[in-house]
Formats: sequence, structure tokens, C-alpha cells
Amino acid sequence: MKGYKRYMGSNIGDMLKDKKYFILDMDGTFYLGDKLLEGSLDFLKHIERTGKGYLFFTNNSSKNALVYQQKLAKMGCMVEQWRIVTSGMVTVEYLKNHYRDCSVFLLGTPMLYDEFRNGGIRLVQDKPDVVVVGFDTTLTYDKLCCACKFIRQGASFIATHLDLNCPTEDGFIPDCGAICAFITASTGVKPKYLGKPFRETLEYLLRYLGCTKDDIVFIGDRLYTDIAIGFYHGVTSVLVLTGETKREDLENSDVKPTLVVERLADLIPFI
Repeated sequence: MKGYKRYMGSNIGDMLKDKKYFILDMDGTFYLGDKLLEGSLDFLKHIERTGKGYLFFTNNSSKNALVYQQKLAKMGCMVEQWRIVTSGMVTVEYLKNHYRDCSVFLLGTPMLYDEFRNGGIRLVQDKPDVVVVGFDTTLTYDKLCCACKFIRQGASFIATHLDLNCPTEDGFIPDCGAICAFITASTGVKPKYLGKPFRETLEYLLRYLGCTKDDIVFIGDRLYTDIAIGFYHGVTSVLVLTGETKREDLENSDVKPTLVVERLADLIPFI
């Protein structure tokens, strides 16, 4: 593809050889639905053989790290739970650092509720300091009305991530960003978004791994999250073409990856 030939070939090795950690998106990058993409396990085994490290990071806050660990195990991929990070985890830390002892009204699944409670966040049903919106697959109209009321009354408005849609085997379903769009349309207030591609997520991961941004690579299939976090913050990124983004999408995108490969396993010879 014109404009991307320079990303392919031996140059890849020069860009990746000194990297210590590979931050992997999950659905569309490592697996699709309930099936591993061809070569994904080979990639992890190669990373381990070379003495480098990896983490999975997902914007999807409807589930927690344990559930993702179990999902991977069912597909034959055994990983430690600490290797899986979600936008929900980033949000808990952000609240603890920026809204100490705050009360939170949460639009989220029972798993996200547990994540917040286990992280020491005080959840309430009335007069919160902060309204937090996640990918709430248990959403009701009553929850939306309460969130809008509290925001109009002055509560801060935070969202775990900005994704508008979540891919499923039956097509797309509304995600956190779509829920927030409803609330914004009603209140006129836009949320503070976390997750990819925002700096708070990058900083969380650097603290989590104890490294610098020059040590890491973001790998994923979405330009506006997986690739944008690298593009906007000076971090190497690799776009894989096994998920949402197609080659023709790159021509019209201001966000550009450092590298483009067909699939995750294509990186093996260069690491």
C-alpha cells in the first residue's frame, strides 16, 4: 500500500528489538469472539523465549481481569491474572488519586461494582460526588435518569472509556461512549474519558510495569484507541489488520500507526 511500504520489512526489527513490553489489545487482535487468531499463542511463546514481557489491556469495563483470564483459558491460553488490565482498573486508581474519599454513583455491571468496592471506592445511590459510566450491559432507564439528575446537580462526570460500540459475533452493540452520548445530550455535560487513548492509561501502565514509554509497544486493531494512545503520546504502535481497521481506512485517518502488519504472528521474526 502506498505510504506504508516503509513500515514493512527489516525496519520492523530495528524498531522493536529494544522494546521490553508489548501491550496487547484482546478482541480483534489476539482473538475474535471465542477463537484465538492463528499464530497468537506462537507470538506469546516467542515473547517469553526472548525474555521480553507482555500485558493485555482492554477498554471493555463490563468484565474484570479474572473473567478475561478464564475466557483466555477456555481458548487454550493460560496467562496469569496480573497480565490483564482493564479500563475499570485505571478508573479506580484515577478516582483514588483525584477524588479522595469521594462517593460514586456507578453505571456498570456487577463485576465493575465489585472492582470498585474491592478498590476502596464508596458507591452510593444518592447525592454522589462523582458519576462514573462504564460499559453497563445491565443499564436501565432509571439508572440513566439518576445519572443525569446527579450531573445536573453538580456531580463530576467520568467514563471508563470512549468506545461507542462493542463488537460481538452478531454485530455491534452500544458501548460506554454511546451511553455517555445519551447523558451528554440530556445534560449538556461531557465526561472525562479514561481508558485508551488517554494519558492516564499510559501513565497507569508505566507505573504498573515500572518502565518508560520507550520500553513499550501498543498493538491493536482500532485506530482511535489502540493506535491513538501511541500516536498522541509518542509511543510505538502496531496496527494489526485482523479486526476493525482495514488498510483503506488508513488513507483517511489522521492517526497513523508506527507499523502495520496483517496479524500478530507476523511480528515474530522481528522481535
